[in-house]
Amino acid sequence: MPYQPFSKGDRLGKVADWTGSIYQDRRYMNKYTSQFGGGASQYAYYHDEDESSFQLVDTTKVQKPIYQRGRTKFNQNKLRREREKRAALDQANMQVLTKTQKSRERDRQRQLKKWQKQFGRAMQQRNQKTQIKNRDASVTVKETWEVVEEMDFPRLCKLSLPNIGDPVDIGTYGSLEYYDKQYDRVTTKNEKRLKRINRIFHKVTTTDDPVIRQLAKSHGNVFATDAILATLMCCTRSIYSWDIVVQKVSNKLFFDKRDDSEFHLLTVSETATEPPQDEGNSINSPKNLALEATFINHNFSQQVLKMNEERYKFDQTNPFHQKDEDGEVASVGYKYRKWNLGNDIQLVARCEHDAVMYGPNGELQFINVKSLNEWDSRFCGGVDWRSRLDNQRGAVLATELKNNSCKLAKWTISALLAGSENIKFGYVSRVHQRDSVKHVLLGTQQFKPLEFASQINLSMDNAWGILRCVIDICRKLNDGKYLIMKDPNKVLDKFKMIAVYQYLILQHGVVRANVYGN
Repeated sequence: MPYQPFSKGDRLGKVADWTGSIYQDRRYMNKYTSQFGGGASQYAYYHDEDESSFQLVDTTKVQKPIYQRGRTKFNQNKLRREREKRAALDQANMQVLTKTQKSRERDRQRQLKKWQKQFGRAMQQRNQKTQIKNRDASVTVKETWEVVEEMDFPRLCKLSLPNIGDPVDIGTYGSLEYYDKQYDRVTTKNEKRLKRINRIFHKVTTTDDPVIRQLAKSHGNVFATDAILATLMCCTRSIYSWDIVVQKVSNKLFFDKRDDSEFHLLTVSETATEPPQDEGNSINSPKNLALEATFINHNFSQQVLKMNEERYKFDQTNPFHQKDEDGEVASVGYKYRKWNLGNDIQLVARCEHDAVMYGPNGELQFINVKSLNEWDSRFCGGVDWRSRLDNQRGAVLATELKNNSCKLAKWTISALLAGSENIKFGYVSRVHQRDSVKHVLLGTQQFKPLEFASQINLSMDNAWGILRCVIDICRKLNDGKYLIMKDPNKVLDKFKMIAVYQYLILQHGVVRANVYGN
């Protein structure tokens, strides 16, 4: 045991300081120091073999630099030497940081991780990005068809027709059921199963509407339905192909849909960065997703109503219901309205309400009920509705606005044309991602159409301007039937107006009056 020399004048009272770093205050630096100097080195323990063989093992994972991600590893020895050199330099420069320096270092590390994460995600998306396949046109265009007019979207986006007056109601038909407000309390924790409701939905085109046939004798010179008008007004947002038949008789215009077209089907993820690409019988093919979305929308719009109770009835009954029809007619109310678009253009359109409810002050409100459906969160923005809908509903809606911009815009315009006070959106998801038959309701949300239009950057002045432009072009044509078609694969995203002659009808054997030909 070595001997530590001491003096009788040395102060006692300091705890054993084996490291010599506890008492760092300069005021007491020499207070407990022995007159014979620090003798801690006499008690130090050294072992040559242990010191030479000891190594500090760091088990933390070394973060790879950005330039090494997603690329083939090369020059491993050089990179390893650089890391070792950098680690040795950092070890030599280690120092005690102040609070400010620690905060800055944390911010720098956080920003570095963010950049690395973004770069890695971008590299992964670039590697996995699939090429967009050519989409099929809704109608096969023959070489013999004559192109009457081409309108490109950049010019249509700049059109504007402000100061359109309020419409005049010509007639109201049908009956509406009342909305059940208990569905406003549905959340992801008490989700409701979507039921299959067998009701009749009439999708009657313009010239087959008996009411419009009567109104054409005394009211207006341009006739259409709200769905057709919404498609034309939102054409600049559309990606998929669609077509509308235009019939000019004297000074009157009739906008129709083809009987065998898929015009009434709802698109899914049409405006997404990577729209559905599956083909054939896959449940995630564009056509099957459209059928699924239409099925969901029909069932949801009826399930949230107070069925088998007294309905709100308009002045006249449903004009499309036949006495020999088997089954119950869905809740729907029709309004035939007339707008003055200027330049001697009187527009008459059939608009629809889905339901009716009482407002906060007991007033009666007409509403439209629509559904948004989640088919696979991995391919529609990466937002899982079950985990985000209750806490981050805005993020879910923003993703839907990005992926289904055209569909939401058409719903909003239809509600504005009909004069609905509110739009009810339901969030419906599959029970299992691989089952397109069973669905659950996860929540609902309500908007005023005018406020929602402002939120999705939808300008009614521009919508009226586009419609007026199409009407002006059609009025200059000779009497006959024409086809307006959106070309799905044009670089400039044009939609064409194509004349279809009578010999094409005879050649293909089409004899229905509302398809093609003069």
